[in-house]
Amino acid sequence: MRTRSPLRQPATSVRKTARISRKPLLLPCSILPAALQWSRHVPFTRKTISFSMDSRQAGESAILFSTMLYATLKISLAPEPVDVRFDIADYVTWTCIELLSLITVSVLYMLWTHTTISEPQTDVQNPATSPAISPLERTSFDGAGRTASQRTPMLRLPERSKVDFGFLFMSVPKNYRDSLDDGVLTGLLFGPLIATSLLWISLRSASDPTLAANPLPSAWRVEPPASLAGGLDAYSVTEAIILSRFSVVDLATLCSFIHLLHICASWWLESRFRVDGSPSADGERRSVPRSEGRRSWYYIVFTFMVSLFTFSVRVASPYMGCGIWQNLNILEAVVASLFFQFAQYIVLRLAHRGFTLGEIGLVCFGGTALLMELLNITIARIWPVTTAFIKTYRLPTPLLVFQIALVGGSFLVGFLLAPFLVLSRHIARRPVRRLRHPEEKNRQRRFLALGFYVGALLIVFGLIGIWARWCLGKRDPWLWAFFYLLEGRRPWSRPALLAYWGALGSLSVAGWNRQLARSRRYRNMNEALVVPSSGQSDMAPPSTGAGAPGTTSPNEPIPSVAPSLNQIGLFPNVAHLTQLPNGASSVATDILDAADKHVPTLRLNARRKFFHALAVVMFVPGIAYDPAFTHLAFNVAFALFIFAEYVRYFALYPFGASVHLFMNEFLDSKDSGTAILSHFYLLTGCANALWFEAPSQLISYTGVLVLGIGDALASIVGKRIGIHRWSPLTPKTTEGTAAFALSVVLAAWMLRLCGIAESFSTLRYGVITAISAVLEALSDQNDNLTLPLYMWSVLVLGDV
Repeated sequence: MRTRSPLRQPATSVRKTARISRKPLLLPCSILPAALQWSRHVPFTRKTISFSMDSRQAGESAILFSTMLYATLKISLAPEPVDVRFDIADYVTWTCIELLSLITVSVLYMLWTHTTISEPQTDVQNPATSPAISPLERTSFDGAGRTASQRTPMLRLPERSKVDFGFLFMSVPKNYRDSLDDGVLTGLLFGPLIATSLLWISLRSASDPTLAANPLPSAWRVEPPASLAGGLDAYSVTEAIILSRFSVVDLATLCSFIHLLHICASWWLESRFRVDGSPSADGERRSVPRSEGRRSWYYIVFTFMVSLFTFSVRVASPYMGCGIWQNLNILEAVVASLFFQFAQYIVLRLAHRGFTLGEIGLVCFGGTALLMELLNITIARIWPVTTAFIKTYRLPTPLLVFQIALVGGSFLVGFLLAPFLVLSRHIARRPVRRLRHPEEKNRQRRFLALGFYVGALLIVFGLIGIWARWCLGKRDPWLWAFFYLLEGRRPWSRPALLAYWGALGSLSVAGWNRQLARSRRYRNMNEALVVPSSGQSDMAPPSTGAGAPGTTSPNEPIPSVAPSLNQIGLFPNVAHLTQLPNGASSVATDILDAADKHVPTLRLNARRKFFHALAVVMFVPGIAYDPAFTHLAFNVAFALFIFAEYVRYFALYPFGASVHLFMNEFLDSKDSGTAILSHFYLLTGCANALWFEAPSQLISYTGVLVLGIGDALASIVGKRIGIHRWSPLTPKTTEGTAAFALSVVLAAWMLRLCGIAESFSTLRYGVITAISAVLEALSDQNDNLTLPLYMWSVLVLGDV
């Protein structure tokens, strides 16, 4: 019998030893410092001026400011459109003044919030203003008295100052998602950047006689844009879209200035309440009352004051020879001001801890733009003789009408049926022991769910359907959609594409449901369940100890609440999702369980990136073969996502439990709020190029390539081989950034070789992709939302 030599170690031990010995050589190192600091003594005084800024935020700011300056330069040098009956020189001049003014005030704001002037003496009672502490170590207090470690508990690196965080009027830190920075430049500059890119598309197309004759993007099979046949002096479609996009730039700058005004008013009010500079004892902001009712009233009063100021500026500007916001009439300026501010408050209240300050500004601007298109289409239909053109920021085709009806109508359904939703959630949260008749809980939930479903059908087929029929020229929208489904290149092409999407989506969801159910079953069998106390709220996740099913880990920061929901009674029909089925010893169940054991359950990051890869497989054929139909399909999917979120959050019978448990397995630290938004961001990122009517087929793939290939590979490569971090405050690595840029460029080349994308400048495309990859690494905003928008805008401005 062969004996093992005692001097010879097993191969596995050798490999482990080698791996351990190499580990110190692979410790992450940082390319940028944690912060950029500068301090100088003010001559002839005892004061010292100091500047301190997170290097990541500084890099992100430099990219965004440079991009906005480039966009302003492109507009100022725009070619003269052909066959246009008005001079655009005055429009261009005042548009550039608005953009430069916004850039200037944004730069001043960033300098103001990151610069401090201090006295030489040390204030022991207020370490936040002590000059003996460096600006980087001055973590102490943001505007709410909360330390950096409290705002971002995931940090284990040198803490940074949080005094630069901004807040909307009457808001507190707990209203926002935890992040390394507030992303204020995202809220201020992204809207104008997108609007300027849309304007550049229309100006560039109008200067080309071939493109001016057919403003629709190539390969779009849909009826031509509508125009007003009569009116005082009706414009052509090309003239109308140019004037409309000058208007959307004015709308974007208006919303950005209102956003900044809220932030500055919040700063000023907090400074008045904190005379001694000390924070509040309970970590809140002293200028914000604790009563929700008082907060709401103060916000409403301030909103009307801002809207009155907007109205005054718009009325006085023509008399002063000023063209600021001249492309917005008075009604548009007032409605946009009111809606944008109320939308911000509603988002803070309903999507609690779901957005950063910058993401709120960007999302609310998008909602305001959609409302203004709805308003202008309706006005043009009611009083066509009072307007010269249909002022929509995209081409006024039936696709735009359906987008407004589907997306806007979905939110309208939730607003009108809010009593059913609120009562459903209220009953689901109440413990059974607190009900007078516990046996009636399920019956009440069924009646509320039935009321919501019936009401939604009445609103969709009634109010929304009537409006769509009216805007389509008295054509039934349901019949139009049915015949449009059969009007592809071949009668079966669009139904086949629809079946392809449905098959992929159904198989993916069913497969993940099977895997996640198997994971929950074996976790419940092998680990002790933690029974919550009887007084615990139904909607709160259970308190767990080490090793319990709800314990968080670095890879899964959001606890799984599947076991607790069955015990505490939020979803009575959840038992079959967390327990072994009856007859588990049957042959069929044994075969399925045996098959499941051979399929690994992926970690959270892999689960999420699976859907990114699925987006490539699903959407590339649709964009390549029929982009107009894919545009409509994206709108339908977004509306379905909204209804699914209603069902999940408000625990609507009987699907609330299934949707909640499925979505809960894919949450990360950026989905820590009440609303789950990742799937909305992913869909919006893939769809925005089509929704903005990209001028070329290549640019139409931007969102799919960025999120489905670039972002996924950057995450995988960065986690596996990345050792050169961009900053000590971020896990993003240069290896992941390089993988992002290289994979997107190679994917674009593959599309070109396959004949489904035009020829393009590889150098320009590569440079823009590299800049976008660096922005993804430096920004702490949700990259599924911001990155596709940024890259699409720069690709349009760069004329790739």
